[in-house]
Amino acid sequence: MRIIFKWLISASAIIISAYLIPGITIASFWTALWLSLFLGVLNVIVKPILVLLTLPINILTLGLFTFVINATIILLASSVIKGFFVDGFIAAMLFSIVLSILSYILNKTIIGK
Repeated sequence: MRIIFKWLISASAIIISAYLIPGITIASFWTALWLSLFLGVLNVIVKPILVLLTLPINILTLGLFTFVINATIILLASSVIKGFFVDGFIAAMLFSIVLSILSYILNKTIIGK
């Protein structure tokens, strides 16, 4: 039951983030649910590989290159999920930052722990 709440919170954070960031379009709540699921899979499978491959540049930038990796994952998701559109790299980076902050706040507020 808890995982369903987290999934719904993530989808809600996606919709709110898309509303706040110009250049991001979400067609419906169903699209946000699919995007939430897809981003979760990408963050578990693809992101660790990308972080490992870019470890030297990530160390040189003191971890800031992770923002680039997150934006790249958002752009990848926009090319796969129908109904989710991203205008460009900067919009994807802002979206990933706002989405992370909103997800954290909503999870702490609603679920706690």
